[in-house]
Amino acid sequence: MCYMVYISTDCGDDLATQASGLVSFQTPSTGSQSPCPRPLKHQHKWFVGSKSGCSCTFRHLCRESVELGFGEPEEWYPEEADNIEATRRLYDILKSMVQRGFQVEVLDCWSGDEDKDVLRMDASLSRISRDQFRMFEGYLFTVTP
Repeated sequence: MCYMVYISTDCGDDLATQASGLVSFQTPSTGSQSPCPRPLKHQHKWFVGSKSGCSCTFRHLCRESVELGFGEPEEWYPEEADNIEATRRLYDILKSMVQRGFQVEVLDCWSGDEDKDVLRMDASLSRISRDQFRMFEGYLFTVTP
């Protein structure tokens, strides 16, 4: 199974132009691995891929560990440098959109679970640094500045 990350926003920017070797954006109708999830409410929807093609090489917490919250990488739990950098780049893109006044949601789920019930959480980027940011399996974040 693979992690799948989706965003929805009222921002009409072509996020595909923000792609790098670590982060890519595809509209769900033009080549993502899954259809667009039902819980996403904004007009512009994107599948967010990582260097693996799916979304596995971003920073994630499994649903059972969400109580750990947002947090910087720890020595006792090694993470790949590319995963950390990919997540930082995604954070920067999300932060840019919300600082410009756009609404943004981020969904993290397993492939095949896109339409399952999700838990919702606010993610204030003024309280979460780019090094602390990670996604939580089965959660839909409402991203705020």
